[in-house]
Amino acid sequence: MTDELKPFGGYVARDHSNHPRALHPEYRTSIKRSPQAAPLSFPTTMSEETGPVFGHDMLGPLDADLLHNFAAEGHSAIGPRIVVHGRVQDQFGRPVVGALLEVWQANAGGRYRHAKEGYIAPLDPNFGGCGRVITNADGCYEFRTVQPGPYPWPNGPNDWRPAHIHFSVFGAGFAQRLITQMYFEGDPLIPLCPIVRTIPNKDAVARLIAPLDMARTVPMDARAYRFDITLRGRRQTIFENRMEGL
Repeated sequence: MTDELKPFGGYVARDHSNHPRALHPEYRTSIKRSPQAAPLSFPTTMSEETGPVFGHDMLGPLDADLLHNFAAEGHSAIGPRIVVHGRVQDQFGRPVVGALLEVWQANAGGRYRHAKEGYIAPLDPNFGGCGRVITNADGCYEFRTVQPGPYPWPNGPNDWRPAHIHFSVFGAGFAQRLITQMYFEGDPLIPLCPIVRTIPNKDAVARLIAPLDMARTVPMDARAYRFDITLRGRRQTIFENRMEGL
């Protein structure tokens, strides 16, 4: 039975033909990382479908406000201010209530705050680059941040990552675990990126691109982008095969 027709029950298997290729020579580090043997598939276990639950009771008052959660008192992160919002749903279109979303990103200049950062763009002393939020009763979430900048990376002689935000999602159980990236509508670097080109399906790539949402902008304050996330099933948001920027 397809995931369109199956109303209830366990988790539909991911459609791996939509997800990034494990071996994609244009993405150089995938050569050494890709599996050397055929993958094995196992049904999900009870523990994977019912837990574990991580950090849902540990959110602080500014966790969903990346503009201020690392800033000195009276200061704010530097850069174009944006609101990112959306809905988390399961494979049948039902809202995933109480999902924990953790996000991390580069600053407006394209630089991450971590010890091995190699890009010469300046750090923003008032921007930590990470936050978290929990979905509400409708499966919806929202956080405020600055739009990250693109940055070069040592893959080829002149490769640049498009502006993006990383998402780590914990749904109702570990079987719904998702790590992915959100890109921004209209970014000309998206089709040029070797990591994006590991995804063979153009429709799947489109599900990673957040459109501008003028209806949710805050006048004289922030633009808004909508990024909906589907956990598991044939329409699942693409699972990232490597977390950049850690």
